[in-house]
Amino acid sequence: MPVRYRLVGQDLADVRFAISPLNELVLSLHAWRDPGRYPLHLPWIRDLERARDRLDTETLESLVNDALWTPDFLTPRPRTPLTRLEDEFALVAATPAGIVARDLRVLHGPDHRPPPITRVIDALAGYWDLCFAPHWPRMRALLEGDVTYRGREIVQRGLAAMFAGLAGRVRMVDDIVEVRLRSANIDYERPTTGGLTLVPSMWTSSASVPISAAEPPMIIYLTRGVGTLWEAQPLPAPGALAALLGAHRAGLLATLGTPASSTELAARLGVTTTAVNQHLRALRAGGLLVSARHGRSVLYRRSEVADRLLAHAG
Repeated sequence: MPVRYRLVGQDLADVRFAISPLNELVLSLHAWRDPGRYPLHLPWIRDLERARDRLDTETLESLVNDALWTPDFLTPRPRTPLTRLEDEFALVAATPAGIVARDLRVLHGPDHRPPPITRVIDALAGYWDLCFAPHWPRMRALLEGDVTYRGREIVQRGLAAMFAGLAGRVRMVDDIVEVRLRSANIDYERPTTGGLTLVPSMWTSSASVPISAAEPPMIIYLTRGVGTLWEAQPLPAPGALAALLGAHRAGLLATLGTPASSTELAARLGVTTTAVNQHLRALRAGGLLVSARHGRSVLYRRSEVADRLLAHAG
């Protein structure tokens, strides 16, 4: 059945893109229920299996049902491509208990006893720290790349063409944006008061919308490039610098123009964290990297000396 968003007046120009760390975290629970539907995420799913005994699996599994629905209160509409997880958690923490119970009973039936919202947030925060935080910079880069692509498509081909390119189930006819869904239980039409938000995701097969018509207008769609997310990326190797430092260390310097953790670098390059740490320690000891703690991670980036070396080498 379709959901129809009616663009009214200035809303024709009020289509915005946003990225939501919380949406990605919650929607990734689909892979808990049906990992076979996510073969492109197999490397991450293997790591998840090893981490399950350190997570509140009972609470996390209650946040998705066999139809792969998740509660609306856990996927609030993000405002910008720069949305922060802590801000989204604060918004969820303020959700009235009645709404939490209503949304979870939509998933599991009237007899379901919902966990306290504090337990839900604690379970999701632990899941984030263990399974998402090491990979989030790489994930965010993929999502931001999609947003950039869609914006360019609007400029070059128009709004209707952009909507048609989101997913086979999305189309724009006149002032109506229609999303066709598999479920016969979701069928509504509403104006896009306050605008329509488009959110790229790594965890939807096509396109999805809020279950309730009372929720702000939002379409979550499959981002481009998921197939490349877990591929090992070759290090760039500036020739003169590689001869001086070795190809791996020169490549790390070239990569660390933006801060990254050793765990993220290992995942990106397809090597062990131990191997990366050996190179990072040597480069930092030589004054070519600086480091700073960010939450539970240590982030590394090039020093000014390394910037000058790369400029001369390249």
